[in-house]
Amino acid sequence: MASALEDPVLERYFKGHKAAITSVSFSPNSKQLATASWDTFLMLWNLKPQARAYRYVGHKDVVTSVQFSPQGNLLASASRDRTVRLWIPDKKGKSSEFKAHTAPVRSVDFSSDGQYLVTASEDKSIKVWNMHRQRFLFSLYRHTHWVRCAKFSPDRRLIVSCSEDKTIKIWDTTNKQCVNNFSDSVGFANFVDFNPSGTCIASAGSDHTVKLWDIRVNKLLQHYQVHNCGVNCVSFHSSGNYLITASSDGMLKILDLLEGRLIYTLQGHTGPVFTVSFSKGGEQFASGGADAQVLLWKTNFDELHSKDFNKRNLKRLHFDSQPHLLDIYPRTPHSHEGKVGTIEINPKLDIIDLQSSSPPVVDILSFDSTTTTDTIDRTQTDKNEDVCGYFMNPSLIQPGCPPAVRKRTEDVSDLLTDSQRSIPLALTDALEHIMEQLNVLTQECWANCSKPCLVEKLEERERKGQGIKREEKNCFNFGAATDFDRG
Repeated sequence: MASALEDPVLERYFKGHKAAITSVSFSPNSKQLATASWDTFLMLWNLKPQARAYRYVGHKDVVTSVQFSPQGNLLASASRDRTVRLWIPDKKGKSSEFKAHTAPVRSVDFSSDGQYLVTASEDKSIKVWNMHRQRFLFSLYRHTHWVRCAKFSPDRRLIVSCSEDKTIKIWDTTNKQCVNNFSDSVGFANFVDFNPSGTCIASAGSDHTVKLWDIRVNKLLQHYQVHNCGVNCVSFHSSGNYLITASSDGMLKILDLLEGRLIYTLQGHTGPVFTVSFSKGGEQFASGGADAQVLLWKTNFDELHSKDFNKRNLKRLHFDSQPHLLDIYPRTPHSHEGKVGTIEINPKLDIIDLQSSSPPVVDILSFDSTTTTDTIDRTQTDKNEDVCGYFMNPSLIQPGCPPAVRKRTEDVSDLLTDSQRSIPLALTDALEHIMEQLNVLTQECWANCSKPCLVEKLEERERKGQGIKREEKNCFNFGAATDFDRG
């Protein structure tokens, strides 16, 4: 039994950011909303009325992406300052910093179990991190231009990525190989994500299109042309039946994937819309854009219908499973344009009951209890590392950790401040870039080579060095004796 579909309603809007909103993410319990912005800040909004908001200060440039962990105990953020941060979403605002990318980082995404994090960057790489040990695992290199987005599949076996090289790639996380490749001759994808069953991916195109692909048979299933400008973001409803899109034309569009048509056009933002996301259960969705406002919408979709499909999808999370009638999407490729009869909703025309929210904002400065890369941890670890763990995420530091270990978590960049004051800024940036590249190469060397092998090489070099020193000493003694004899 299912009730009739009801129209989405704009419930509230939040003001607090000073520049465009780049990313939004609901907490797993849908009680909080995290947002990222061009103003370099993260904000954490409590969805209870009159509750205070928190502004997290730590990034030094535009924050491009934010996401809650599946457990809700961490926030991950990416920034144009080339770092990724993990935050504890509370009033203390402790954070750890990851420095491995050598260019702006465009996206972050947790695996469904929260054990891994994938990051995508303009350095053309995708990097995977272990959250338990807080360390870098491996990189994926095949894109030839900036990587704009990377996402885990629901079963974490796969990663999908999109790049300005006009390709979408599917990666196997076990063998770290690219197993599928979708290319486009017109535009590139700004954003990509898996559907809840993990059998299809949706892409948001710079060529104004939205495409759905079946990754098992490598076929284009649906192709929508419903926007007048580039599409910046998409989000699947938890049922998998609906897809919402955000575009630079200032519109949100809701697509019915069962019927293969546009059903809603939502007008709420002034200017481009950069991000949109459904809550975990699909009851709400949030959007943000160039107007620096965060809009909170009530979906009003059928919850019973959603739960039924969620149970069905749990049984179909395997990459190698064959297509089935229950996959619900049309099996043949076909295009869709905006149809007459779709419903347009403009909340600006009727805002009598709309709740605006400009709650008191508390600024929270990030603690400098961060290490930069796994390389630094490897060179500074001691016998206490098993107790306190790698990378020193503040949430994992136990009270018993000695002061020396806590001191080691200070931001290494702070140590360079005094020595860099007399160095030109351009030279400093160049040196930092070179050092970060060396750090990345060192990490990958450690990841791909066995430690005994490296130790043997180092010992061999040491032996050779000692042999050379002995020869030089003997030559010196011989020369001295000769001179003495001559005297």
